[in-house]
Amino acid sequence: MTEAVRWGILGTGKIARAFATALRDTPGAVLAGVASRSLEGAQAFGAEFGATACYGSYQALADAGDIDVVYIGTPHPMHVENAVMALNGGKGVLCEKPFTMNRREAEKIMALAREKKLFLMEAMWTRFMPALAEVRRIIASGEIGSVHQVTADFGFAGTQDPLHRLNNPELGGGGLLDLGIYPLSIAAALLGPVADVQAMALMGETGVDIQTGFTMTHEGGGMSVCSCSLRARTPAELTVSGSLGQVRMNTMFHRAQSVTVTTADGARTIDTPYLGNGYVHEAMEVGRCLKEGLLESPGMPLDETLHLMGVLDTIRGQIGLRYPSDAL
Repeated sequence: MTEAVRWGILGTGKIARAFATALRDTPGAVLAGVASRSLEGAQAFGAEFGATACYGSYQALADAGDIDVVYIGTPHPMHVENAVMALNGGKGVLCEKPFTMNRREAEKIMALAREKKLFLMEAMWTRFMPALAEVRRIIASGEIGSVHQVTADFGFAGTQDPLHRLNNPELGGGGLLDLGIYPLSIAAALLGPVADVQAMALMGETGVDIQTGFTMTHEGGGMSVCSCSLRARTPAELTVSGSLGQVRMNTMFHRAQSVTVTTADGARTIDTPYLGNGYVHEAMEVGRCLKEGLLESPGMPLDETLHLMGVLDTIRGQIGLRYPSDAL
């Protein structure tokens, strides 16, 4: 590959705009192409973010010869089709969360990436934020003792429009896949693989979950208590508690700019600023992996993504949340 990482962005929605914004602040990253379902849409996006090329179909971007890795920012149910398309075009893939709609779809993408020896990663950007690295350092130092519990929530008062993607089962709507996946993933990052999960939910009129709570035990012996909501603006903080104290990721854990450690000796706060809008760090990690010839990131390995997709399937089974893709 060239010295610069040549990115393609598939999709031109809100999350794709956030990632394109991040690429401006990512060292060695070039937006080499953007694809929309219409050429006009791609050109408008490309003009705003300085894309080298614009494509009026996703397939055209997948077939382009000057792109190293494709960021997939389309609606959830399209991830599997779009990832397969990009991989078959010889491109590495960074696929937005949720990685797929279910574990079966995730297995399909991963098998193809491994067969073709191409890079693949779930875009769980919080895994690469400085705040999480600092929390891990504090845990490893022993300052809060042996860790036993994580509590985390993520919620906001979303639209109740039944046609909006958050409420539309055809588009993978619901709180769990959009919001609950964040506390789930970070709890597993801190406490290890999930051994068991128990969930409850309130379901909306369209058949998707509008509030979900789930408690997990982890193979390392710890427990996490997590929740998500499309109706309540929650603190969105995460606290890791140990035998000697706790460390809290402040003011929305997924974009925390500081963490606070509290023990019997008192409390102290450590600043953890991030670059750009936060997505920069995962883009930098992808670039590092590509330049080092890695096919997956140790910070978000494929086997862990697969495991967590299975946990999501289990939670959905417990709360009665089904999507059209489950019937395929």
